[in-house]
Amino acid sequence: MATVALQHVASMYAGVAAPPLIIGAAAGLTAAQLTTLLAASLVIAGVATLLQTLGVWRIGSRLPFVNGVSFAVVSPILAVVGAKKGAALPLIFGSTLIAGLCCFLLAPVFCRLVRFFPPVVSGTVITLIGISLLPVAGNWAQGGNSHAADYGSLVNLGLAGLTLVAVLLFNRFLHGFLQRISILLGLLVGTLAAIPLGKVDVHALSSLPVFELPHPFAFGAPRFEVASIISMLVVMVVSMTESTADMIALGEVVERAADDRTIAGGLRADGLATAFGGVFNGFICSAFAQNIGLVALTKIRSRFVVALAGVFLIVMGLLPPVGALVSLVPQPVLGGAGVVLFGSVAVAGIRTLGKADLSAGSNAIIVAVSLSFGIFPIAFPDFYQAFPEQVATVLSSGISAGCLMAVTLNLLFNHLGRGREVPPAHVAEEPNATSEQIAVPEQVKNVS
Repeated sequence: MATVALQHVASMYAGVAAPPLIIGAAAGLTAAQLTTLLAASLVIAGVATLLQTLGVWRIGSRLPFVNGVSFAVVSPILAVVGAKKGAALPLIFGSTLIAGLCCFLLAPVFCRLVRFFPPVVSGTVITLIGISLLPVAGNWAQGGNSHAADYGSLVNLGLAGLTLVAVLLFNRFLHGFLQRISILLGLLVGTLAAIPLGKVDVHALSSLPVFELPHPFAFGAPRFEVASIISMLVVMVVSMTESTADMIALGEVVERAADDRTIAGGLRADGLATAFGGVFNGFICSAFAQNIGLVALTKIRSRFVVALAGVFLIVMGLLPPVGALVSLVPQPVLGGAGVVLFGSVAVAGIRTLGKADLSAGSNAIIVAVSLSFGIFPIAFPDFYQAFPEQVATVLSSGISAGCLMAVTLNLLFNHLGRGREVPPAHVAEEPNATSEQIAVPEQVKNVS
């Protein structure tokens, strides 16, 4: 259980560590302040993951769902940092607090959108989630830093290729438990191979404090400005859209449909963790799609395994040297494993699309146009730069752009006017449908 939980931590660590490191560097923070920012992000990710998996009252999806800092916050926060210089972080944390509270309060309304996510929509969005993550794996495989001298070198690509081959061989020839931790074994092989190449820096561990508690408002009392709040609210909407899609994707993987109550609980957990982050120097929380790929690959669906991953994240945040051990895994090694993880998400989306009758009505057109709108910002990051800033922030996420287009076209072709083409069984008719009203296969009713 601990080993599989560590796989989840290893899969998402780079994603949760990168935003605070990028933001901290842009804000000109010292090494100690960067450590504080990173530790806070790890603790908040752990708390958010525990809320999602275990649940409290109506908070949490109770799915094997990993949460952490959303990468969508980086661009708008860097804009605030550039405009406000040293006064940026109090503004950011104040806006994050407001955005989290709004997410928590609006979750019951936002979750009703689940009835507009039949297989033709959810399959498209899930496929886009996997596709949008593949460039991340490609960037990691080349080294992660495009300004580095060795970016895209044969050494980096070789490490990524070695890790990928190791994962594939372990998955093919091992059995049982060892097969299920093939990703972790592949990461271990890649990291060991990187040591003699000088890609693993263990000296960074000596400069870290042994123990550190998150301090509320460590960078000053929160400040509130309308422009900054609007910017964070836009990012929060993007994160809520992606979390909704990710919960639907995970529901497909574990064969437990994510109904509106599940999604409302998950969004409440996002909102509460985000508000918590505003107090303890963190950022907006969202789902980590790469961990959905890990659940699909290992077929280990227990939410308690992922809850243990949340405990590990909290411990890593409180003990910075422990957290730094996972960061020793070089980016190229993560890139090699990411090919399998992120590709598995796209396959889950294709599998969901198989449940939609693409020969009926305009379903094929819905998928074609939505995929195109989702891939445009992935292939051309500046595709929407001429739009107003708030609109461009939403559409610059391929997942959000494709999701909005799929929902809109599904409404147009399958709900308005001549009636829907989607089979009724795939659409939740009642906005307050509960999990008891949705058919769940007998063999997964006892999935923890």
